[in-house]
Amino acid sequence: MPAQVWRLMIAYALMMSGTSLMVLIAGIIAIEIAPSPGFATLPLALTIVGLAVATLPTGKLQSRFGRKRVFLVYGFVAVGSTLLAVLSLVQASFWGFCTAAVLMGWSAAAGHQYRFAAMESVAAEHAAKATSVLLFGGILAAVVGPEIAVRGRYLMETEFAGSYLLLAAVYIIGIFIIIFYHEVREFAGSMVMKGRSLVQFVRSPVIVLAVSASAVGYGLMSFVMTAGPVSMHEHAGHDLQATKWVLQSHIAAMYLPSLVYPWLFGHWKFRGMMWAGICCLSVSLFVASLGTQFIHYWLTLVTLGIGWNFLFLSGTNLLRYGYHDEERFKAQSLHDFTVFSFQGLASLGSGWFLYHWGWQGVIFASVPLLLVFALLVFFSSAWPQEGITGKKHPGINQNPLNS
Repeated sequence: MPAQVWRLMIAYALMMSGTSLMVLIAGIIAIEIAPSPGFATLPLALTIVGLAVATLPTGKLQSRFGRKRVFLVYGFVAVGSTLLAVLSLVQASFWGFCTAAVLMGWSAAAGHQYRFAAMESVAAEHAAKATSVLLFGGILAAVVGPEIAVRGRYLMETEFAGSYLLLAAVYIIGIFIIIFYHEVREFAGSMVMKGRSLVQFVRSPVIVLAVSASAVGYGLMSFVMTAGPVSMHEHAGHDLQATKWVLQSHIAAMYLPSLVYPWLFGHWKFRGMMWAGICCLSVSLFVASLGTQFIHYWLTLVTLGIGWNFLFLSGTNLLRYGYHDEERFKAQSLHDFTVFSFQGLASLGSGWFLYHWGWQGVIFASVPLLLVFALLVFFSSAWPQEGITGKKHPGINQNPLNS
């Protein structure tokens, strides 16, 4: 991998660490300053909403100004969100903290585009390796975010205000790394998002399959993962240390398969990797239905993470077979908007299902979506004639299945 891919991976880890920080402490903070305990999950939900809403505008801005400028500007938006969070905590302003959460989610939309920048930084046959390396940065983000949350808890007089101050420093380091990123493809300063309309995109079998793979992987992962810790700790009575270990195992299972994904893809290609993801998610749901012992939760969350990895990486890499070069920003934005909107709905719906139907209700509600996606994969003919490891550049014009 060229140095640019490794720089993007480190920048991705730093710029996405705010998300893992919010997962850990946003609810704790909200309980203290929210007008009602019922608003405790709102800041984290708004982070996801901000991410989903920002994806389409982010793509349009990148098409007009290029990736680097947008990455840098969004980096400063991220820094601003942390400073607003510090001010809101000092003033005990819940709605100010919610605004900071939205801005943090908005800035994360650029961070998720780093994987496309990594793909463009290498030859076509190395795209799977580039996305795998980039996604591996998620493990670093999962370590950095909670670590600075804990270390900054009492750094200032107001609890957790120092955590966001440390996060600002982390973001600034990420911005410095992005300064060394260089555009691989030239663009016209007055360029608009060219090519087919969004309606035409959703008629493309390749686009539909790619977006569906990523959305189902992210949606099911969020739906089950959000309910898992609450069910395990509050309902099944497992202690906090056991719950923490299961979550850490889940995060590792989400990103560690990225190391072997290129090798597996070389043997199984897109169809095989998607069936592997479906199988992992099926095993996850089956194990969860068997009981609520520690081993059940552990195996459920581990296989859930692996299934997410296989589907999300497959969807991301398959997407580039469905658009012309001048359409890349529009297609990538459509992909991320759909995926993260689906994630947001899944996260919000998970709590409702858990409250009304319990852990088994969450599991059984996941089955129909996975079944529908399995049928889509079974009947789909939208498979590239050559995989990522092929010698030809996998442009849309070289694959008649994209028409």
